[in-house]
Amino acid sequence: MTAKQPNILFIMADDHASKAIGCYGAGINQTPHLDRIANEGMRLNHCYVTNSICTPSRAAILTGTYNHVNCVSTLETHIDNRLPNVAKHLKTGGYQTAMVGKWHLGEGKAHEPTGFDFWSVLPGQGEYFDPYMIEMGEDIEAPGYVTDVITDKCLNWLDERDREKPFFLMCHHKAPHREWEHHPKHAALYQDDIAVPDTFDDDYCNRAKAASEAKMRIRNDMKYRDLGLVQPEGGSEVGVRVKDGDIERKIPHPEDPSDLRLIDRATGEVFTFETQAELAHFKYQRYLKRYLRTIASIDENVGRMLDYLDREGLTEDTIVIYTSDQGFFLGEHGWFDKRFMYEESFQMPFLVRYPKEIAAGTVCDDMACNVDFAPSFLDYAGLTVPSYMQGKSLRNLFGGNTPEDWSQLAYHRYWMHRDPDHNAYSHYGIRDQRYKLIYWYNEGFDLPGTNHGGEDREWELFDCQKDPLELFNVVEDQAYFDVVQNMMRQLDAKMAEIGDVPEHHSGAL
Repeated sequence: MTAKQPNILFIMADDHASKAIGCYGAGINQTPHLDRIANEGMRLNHCYVTNSICTPSRAAILTGTYNHVNCVSTLETHIDNRLPNVAKHLKTGGYQTAMVGKWHLGEGKAHEPTGFDFWSVLPGQGEYFDPYMIEMGEDIEAPGYVTDVITDKCLNWLDERDREKPFFLMCHHKAPHREWEHHPKHAALYQDDIAVPDTFDDDYCNRAKAASEAKMRIRNDMKYRDLGLVQPEGGSEVGVRVKDGDIERKIPHPEDPSDLRLIDRATGEVFTFETQAELAHFKYQRYLKRYLRTIASIDENVGRMLDYLDREGLTEDTIVIYTSDQGFFLGEHGWFDKRFMYEESFQMPFLVRYPKEIAAGTVCDDMACNVDFAPSFLDYAGLTVPSYMQGKSLRNLFGGNTPEDWSQLAYHRYWMHRDPDHNAYSHYGIRDQRYKLIYWYNEGFDLPGTNHGGEDREWELFDCQKDPLELFNVVEDQAYFDVVQNMMRQLDAKMAEIGDVPEHHSGAL
């Protein structure tokens, strides 16, 4: 180990899109404290998740392995806490370790956090107000707003830690996860309308059918709770059930919305609509403003933690990272949620500051993945990166020294085939600096009695340079024939490298 091991503060939000951080330049909100990390360190523009859903992403971050290796591939497959993880390695290597906030890798003795000297986590998704938590195996109730509560617990642990040891602290916020319940003090933020994405009215006509089949549309698939509205007790305004057996219902989107009345849960204000476009605009604005107001509390609390490091004289010796467990759709293609390998949910925000090694105000355009996080922590700690980890340390990239053999390729695989809430198809693929190749299982996968071929399976290729909005699948365009063949070879090689089993016939469309 090194003579002076750095502290590591890893702050992760849930479903925080890069576009909802000021320094990424979308201009839809202000995040001065998050921007401070980028201004005093580095912003990554091409950091990608290996599986765009909460539980598998968290497992990849903790273990440094892909989901077919750590066996956490869906929301229902929980981590085996006997597995090695980065916290265990750091603890063995001299660190004091803590995990506070959203765990979401399972509950009970077989799935609770291990490798941490202290842990206090939300059960399941957790609650925004007065959350229940499981702290070192005991159930507690923590009064307050969840983002404040998680930060308070982190700061208390930092105050009480063994100051003779370096620390590794994972601060995992619940926000801005659905249903986007903001702190009351932020209710007045973002009163002006927010620009609607260019692809909001996407008709999905040039894509695989997975895009049109997904139930993630702001127009049709948001619940009353999502937008802080009262669900009527009866009548035509009730809407459709979220899924069979569910008592919650989606907000209707009728052809003639003139009889529709929506009521604000907090104020009782009544909203009426003359056209479908007016109703869709209302849903989008209501969604995005609630989402951004939850982020305001994250930004405030990140500022509290940065201020603590300054007061305690820890800034120079502490690596600070801010990221999210995946990206999120903010109305692009008409969607909310994540899951897909399309850019908005595939890209993770990633900001890092370490004054000793990372130049202030720098930007990295190299490809990075969440399996790379754990090896990076161990590299900075001067500890051996174990052979089971499949990621590579990002330390050279953070220092502005990209290795000649660095892979400019990101791999993604989503395993939750046609879940009842979102109807998102399973798929896998790769992205390099210009192109993205996706293979969709569609209805042929995991359904007894069906064949695994034919029209139920589809390929997509996007030219991310010419078509950054990913509106045109060019996989059958003869001008891209050589590109398709090359991307196919790279996909086959990547799956062989990491030991994932393909569903397609190797080397051919």
